[in-house]
Amino acid sequence: MKLTQTAVLALSVSALAATAQAQTLNIQTSFNAGDFSTQFITDNWLPKISEMTDGRIEIVLTPNGSVVPAKETPEAVAAGVIDGDFTSVNYFAGLEPAYAIMGDLISGYDTPQQMLGFCKDGGGEAMMQKAADSVTGGEVHVIACGPYSREALPARTPIRTFEDLAGKKIRSPEGLAAAVFSAAGASPVSIPFSEVFGALEKGIVDAADASAYVNNDATGLHDVAPYPLYPGIHSMPSMQFTLNTETWESLSEEDQQALRSWWYDAMFAMAEEVSKKDAELAARDNETDKIEVIDWAQEDRDKLRDVARAEWEKYAEKSDLAKEALDANIAYMTEIGLFKN
Repeated sequence: MKLTQTAVLALSVSALAATAQAQTLNIQTSFNAGDFSTQFITDNWLPKISEMTDGRIEIVLTPNGSVVPAKETPEAVAAGVIDGDFTSVNYFAGLEPAYAIMGDLISGYDTPQQMLGFCKDGGGEAMMQKAADSVTGGEVHVIACGPYSREALPARTPIRTFEDLAGKKIRSPEGLAAAVFSAAGASPVSIPFSEVFGALEKGIVDAADASAYVNNDATGLHDVAPYPLYPGIHSMPSMQFTLNTETWESLSEEDQQALRSWWYDAMFAMAEEVSKKDAELAARDNETDKIEVIDWAQEDRDKLRDVARAEWEKYAEKSDLAKEALDANIAYMTEIGLFKN
């Protein structure tokens, strides 16, 4: 009996010790509380990082702005205010122009999987690390990067070809997106996201840079813009996953590899799920008489990409790092056939 009690006690102490060794990483995201993205990662993937590290690591995700404003997350991670971030890097374009190139190469990649491939296997991570180093002095480690969705383009009038962009008023954020639409013959209009529905309904704009099809459907945009372009022709915002460098270096190599694998597995899975939901909704809507879903021919997509490339190159002149980021993207895009040699 004593031996059995001793063994049970030893196992209990061992289990407590293992629990005590679990490291909780507090990661601020650029997702809002209640977003599909937040729920998908929380329900399906947070439990898996504990499994992959045998309980040594747990992750807590907090919503956009919960600790610091999204654009301040690099400095917050560097200072250890948060352990890391899971943020759209478009927020950091004001810190270094390379982030605009890495954050959303407007009208560039055709699918999230292509850009995830650039980050994972084509030098994207290293490029993102250089951008992080330029603003944090090496105090932030970039684990992974890439997008999970391609935004659709809700329109109140048909835009069936590249040529149909001419003269169209399109709600667009300022910067690279506006430059590309303008170069394609459209007239970019800068209005807050909260005013998109009203602007489409009143005809202030003909189309709008809004969000993924599933989100546009949820907010009722197709009620006032019944000619959505899907799959979209423009925006594919990229995320980054980082940790404070000191925290990263405190982890074993095994756990470092687990974190990287976990994030890419989660993002590829989320990209697939969002694409599936988008496709289901688009197919449903296209069956009705109220909505016409427009899918551009590859020829038209290629025309817009060629126009966009000239604008990327102009933007890349803003810094040496932005030029390096663009060169890295174009090299990978050429490798996978999006550009001809």
